[in-house]
Amino acid sequence: MSTFNITIEPTSNPAIKKFQANSFLVDHNSYEFKNIDEAKNSPLAQQLFYLPFVKTVYIAQNFIAIEKFNIVEWIDIQDELSGQIENFLNDNGVVIIEDASTAKKIPVTVYAESTPNPAVLKFVTNKKIVTETLEFKNIDEAKNAPLALALFHFPFVKEVFMDSNYVSVQKYEVAEWDDVFQEVREFIKNYIEEGKEIVSENFKKTPQAVEQQKEVEFEALDDTSKEIANIIEEYVKPAVASDGGNILFKHYDPESKNVKVILQGACSGCPSSTFTLKNGIETMLKEMLRGKINSVEAING
Repeated sequence: MSTFNITIEPTSNPAIKKFQANSFLVDHNSYEFKNIDEAKNSPLAQQLFYLPFVKTVYIAQNFIAIEKFNIVEWIDIQDELSGQIENFLNDNGVVIIEDASTAKKIPVTVYAESTPNPAVLKFVTNKKIVTETLEFKNIDEAKNAPLALALFHFPFVKEVFMDSNYVSVQKYEVAEWDDVFQEVREFIKNYIEEGKEIVSENFKKTPQAVEQQKEVEFEALDDTSKEIANIIEEYVKPAVASDGGNILFKHYDPESKNVKVILQGACSGCPSSTFTLKNGIETMLKEMLRGKINSVEAING
């Protein structure tokens, strides 16, 4: 059994603090409780409402957010409150007794966006669905991702890519998006609204675990590779993500001065992206790292 650790995170609302756990607390539903009666199916929230300064309790995935009344300041109570939550979780305390009638689910909206790859549509939701980029080339690869697995049951679905709050779906030529995009959009919307499992429990990673893994991989790189990875992360990845794809730094050869990057999602297999990205990144890297770069090779994920 994992040991829970709680870290305190500020929010844009000074009355609300986020108490973030290193493991998931609930599945894909989000909960909001305004008082102890509303929290009858959440032993954790009920315990928190015994504290006179607690106004509202929010519970979602791997955090508890608490809104306080103005009778106290966060600086005076946050550490003790963090310890209480941590002790509750580590004492096998129950966060939620699942009952859909008591949960105030966040309404789910899903809209479709075109991408530079005509075979790929990006389905964007107002809810975060995964903590890391996930790419599935076929139904076997999707065995630990029930949403992707379900999408592969559409006969025209070729590949599925997920990141943060969107799903990119690549189709076979047997279907036209004009004929099927509405069906796929409604399927994803209903799937998320029903609180179904998007990624299986043994496949989930908290945001902290994802960041920690990235840091470990980054620190293992040589200095030039770190510079390349940082440039891609800052200047290239945001634009690629907006098009429903992803780009990963793979390798730098200091002797040949060649760079390899991996294209995923909408960028993978796109008729134009391999050439455009390769040359765009190549020009940028040569300009920013003078004398260190000869060429860039783009590989489809």
